[in-house]
Amino acid sequence: MKVDNLTRNLLLKILEEKKLYLEGNIIKVLEANEGDTEFKNYLEVALDKDHENRRKRLEVTKQIQVQNSELTKSQSENIRINSELNLALIEAKKAKENAENDLAILQKKTQNELMSIIVKVALCVIVGVGLISTIMYGISIYTNKDTQLTGSTWSNMIGILLTNCLSIIGTIMGVKYSNDKSSK
Repeated sequence: MKVDNLTRNLLLKILEEKKLYLEGNIIKVLEANEGDTEFKNYLEVALDKDHENRRKRLEVTKQIQVQNSELTKSQSENIRINSELNLALIEAKKAKENAENDLAILQKKTQNELMSIIVKVALCVIVGVGLISTIMYGISIYTNKDTQLTGSTWSNMIGILLTNCLSIIGTIMGVKYSNDKSSK
């Protein structure tokens, strides 16, 4: 398609003033008039520049597509890692709770064992002292010795042992009751 002189002059004037060439598929259908080498050169340069611009845009588009695919892969990898981290966090919290529960149970068991040992030892001492003083009182009665002093001592000793026994048991029960209340 040939252009008239007005259009030709306008395109050349735009080139001169603004350094802009015509772009797009329209360049392929335009023809210069016979003998018009200036406009023919204009169309050739415009076509070359158009090809170059299209090639650059295509490269940029390809580069953007590669970057987008990399970003998409990175995003899916980040999502996968985040979900794994969340699962690991949940498992760690559960493990912590289990460890705390096991520790509490172990402490209660150790406490109960210790209290049991204390009670057994205290009762053995009390029973032992009671038996010894009773045997001594019995021997003094059997040998017809003065039992008045031994009898009152024996009576006081049994009273003190009974008081100590009840005191130890009461203290241990109080500690146990207090620990049961504080854990709730």
